[in-house]
Amino acid sequence: MRESLPARLFHGFRARPENWLVVVLLAVCIGLSIASPAFLTVSNLIDLVESYSVRAILAMGLFVVLIAGGIDISFAAVASVAQYVAAALAAKLGLAPIVVLPAGLAVGVLLGCLNATLIHYARVTSIIITIATMNTYFAFLMFFTGGHSIYDLPDWWSNRIVLFQTEAPNGDLIRITLPILVMVLAIALTWFLLNRTRAGRQLYAMGGNIESARRIGISIAKMHYLAYGFLGFMAALAGLLQAHRVGESVPNALYGSELDVLSAAVLGGASLAGGVGTVGGVVLGILLLAVIQNGLNLLGISPYCFSIITGAVIVISTSVTVMSARGRRRSRVIGLEVPQHG
Repeated sequence: MRESLPARLFHGFRARPENWLVVVLLAVCIGLSIASPAFLTVSNLIDLVESYSVRAILAMGLFVVLIAGGIDISFAAVASVAQYVAAALAAKLGLAPIVVLPAGLAVGVLLGCLNATLIHYARVTSIIITIATMNTYFAFLMFFTGGHSIYDLPDWWSNRIVLFQTEAPNGDLIRITLPILVMVLAIALTWFLLNRTRAGRQLYAMGGNIESARRIGISIAKMHYLAYGFLGFMAALAGLLQAHRVGESVPNALYGSELDVLSAAVLGGASLAGGVGTVGGVVLGILLLAVIQNGLNLLGISPYCFSIITGAVIVISTSVTVMSARGRRRSRVIGLEVPQHG
């Protein structure tokens, strides 16, 4: 029997997690704007976006790994190592940015490819490998640095770069800064990789069914190096940007942000089983977590509540994903699955 138009529209709406996320995001924004007049101001929203720019870049890298069917817990440690190496080259040796920035990015890619090598050739689950490398990378960093921060970054790195500035009617300054631009470029690069390149389609295929991908000739090793190398690049980029925002290099500045980034990815519809998710969904996930944290701060609620929320997000999202997959398998078995059109 052919479905009515409202039923088809409802099924189309329900099939995309991003649509539900937009509804939730709007509801949270309306609630916070009523509870706190300071929330719905342009200056506050731009500050909110800039404060989450580093996590958004990390989420883009992690999303590519999730699409490929893997998971990486070591990206914050990779970002810290890459940031500190670049900071040491700039502050201790006085090297120019044309050397420092590529060196920092290269460290991130190198550590990401090391993860890929261990995962592909040791045939061990990616979460086990990356938990081990996370501890190893961070332990080496703390051992060689003694946990000391680098405060004397050169001006070309620590000076705030404002690309656009204007004054709001209420007197607030509205600024578009370098972190926001870099975040937009990182999102665009990830979207292009996954949606406009052959390698992106192969990553989706590998995440959907790795054995099928291998049988149709996709090089699993190359895809592992691409996914984890890309995450290493994004982690290093986020680390360099974090040092620019705060004007110093702190070894443990990003350590512990893994749960926030993973929450944003799964909240945006990325499946921990691989092969499912969109860049737009992850961006919405980041925005929702940023809005919630900003709202809690404005309302004076304990920051521990945010940790409770992010933990609950992972539990609920993972449970819903597993139950949906079981439901689809059961429908296929008894022949009741409703075909989706459009």
